[in-house]
Amino acid sequence: MKKIHLLSILFFVALLPLTQLKAQEIIKKKGYTLSFESNFAELDPKLKKRLIESFFEVYPKLAKEYNPNTLKEVKFSVDTNYKGVAATSNGKVTFSSIWMVKHPEDIDVVTHEVMHIVQDYGRSVGPGWLTEGIADYVRSKFGVDNPGAKWTMPDLKPEHSYKNSYRITARFFTWIEKNVKSGTIKAVDASLRDHTYTSAIWTKLTGKDLDGLWADYVKNPQI
Repeated sequence: MKKIHLLSILFFVALLPLTQLKAQEIIKKKGYTLSFESNFAELDPKLKKRLIESFFEVYPKLAKEYNPNTLKEVKFSVDTNYKGVAATSNGKVTFSSIWMVKHPEDIDVVTHEVMHIVQDYGRSVGPGWLTEGIADYVRSKFGVDNPGAKWTMPDLKPEHSYKNSYRITARFFTWIEKNVKSGTIKAVDASLRDHTYTSAIWTKLTGKDLDGLWADYVKNPQI
């Protein structure tokens, strides 16, 4: 009976879709642990190596700069079932196999996504555009190969707003850091993490509210 039961289990496993079978690898380095898994059989080993190397190059720097108490164990998953670009939740970054095949040069999707782990805002008291704007600001500052991905922050256009999020907001934040007050974005990030953030923090840090800062940015957007 035991033999029959074992054969039944093996037969069931053999019938599992390949997309459900994930090879896992655990890498420990610089005081951090990365668990890497993929259900994408055609994942380029060179791309996998770059994803892992980018994590260990960037994550410790972001932890030191923004949140030393961030998670020490992180999981990467390349998933054929995920249709976006990448997403992060509870210390796990899921990458779309489709996106990575089409854009293998976009390695700094790692930088953006692991910054979300470092941010650790929980049930954030801030708006979503701010969270994503900070993550792309960090990508622009700490990215390992943004030029290789042809990733840039777009020049200001009349239809832009600081609430557009991502790269548009990131460029505005870069302007604030260079032309208004260095350290502003780091302070805003910290306030989001400890849930003390209100829109008044911009005036407290820079002397102007967001609308006033944006108005100055529009007048002279050079960075």
